[in-house]
Amino acid sequence: MAERGTAMFDEAAPRAPRTRPLVTRRGLVRGLGAGAFAGLSGAGYAVAVEPQRLVVTPYAVAPAAWRGGPALRAAVIADLHACEPWMGVRHIRSIVERANALRPDIVLLLGDYVAGMRVTTGVVPPVEWAGALAGLVAPLGIHAVLGNHDWWDDPRMQVPGTGKPAAGLALEAAGIRVYQNEAVRLEKDGRAFWLAGLGDQIAYAEALRQGRATRAGVDDLPATLAQIPEGAPAILMAHEPDVFARVPGRIALTLSGHTHGGQVRLFGYSPVVPSRFDNRYAYGHVREQSDLIVSGGLGCSIAPIRVGVPPEIVLVELPRS
Repeated sequence: MAERGTAMFDEAAPRAPRTRPLVTRRGLVRGLGAGAFAGLSGAGYAVAVEPQRLVVTPYAVAPAAWRGGPALRAAVIADLHACEPWMGVRHIRSIVERANALRPDIVLLLGDYVAGMRVTTGVVPPVEWAGALAGLVAPLGIHAVLGNHDWWDDPRMQVPGTGKPAAGLALEAAGIRVYQNEAVRLEKDGRAFWLAGLGDQIAYAEALRQGRATRAGVDDLPATLAQIPEGAPAILMAHEPDVFARVPGRIALTLSGHTHGGQVRLFGYSPVVPSRFDNRYAYGHVREQSDLIVSGGLGCSIAPIRVGVPPEIVLVELPRS
């Protein structure tokens, strides 16, 4: 006997209604079309929308090693990668205007001003992008280090000891100081602090691979830090964040770029990061022996794609301590 609520299997039992297939040909085509549209829309966003956004990302940090330092408001600009059509002079000027509107005490430029990308329609000459950056305004000045692409994109610089890259010369001609393993004493509200800039850590990477250099970088961290008195509050500019693993705790804050946050960053994770430490120093605020902030940068490298990490000006606030 059948269980209660079921029909007997005989000719008198009602037949189950005929069901339509779960996926029809038309439904499959529609689904594939929707998937393709979503994919194209996502690709369009990654290329045409997010790389052209501009956000201000604020950080309020209070490092223990900032003891005795002034209240400081620093605007940080990293990884312009000037080129057409992605980062032309007009766009750079709009970034400069946005940074000036923040009314920073100091502006820090973290390197990679040149393109570093083949998917372009034109080159922006150094004199033009440096001239646009010369519009930055801050009471304590505009200070810069160079990045790896500033070295790599200048072929003559892959012969060690041949001088400064064109990017550095253009910045200096525009009145912007460029640091290479140097530190300077600055003062605000009667309180002194030190600003240091490290030479690029992979400036000669190509020359090293070809056997024309004995080391990859022009960086000298010990010599740079030796210029800063023990116990003095200090900020270190270093294009690549990897050096942070070797920065002593007496340096209050290290500021870096280079990684672009991976250019694709989802749920706090970047699948590809140009760093020996993978996601450890990929993006944002890191606190270990001291504090590190890694900017997501403004331009793109290799491909003009950004997802989950829009172009940003970083605004760092340090308290009077």
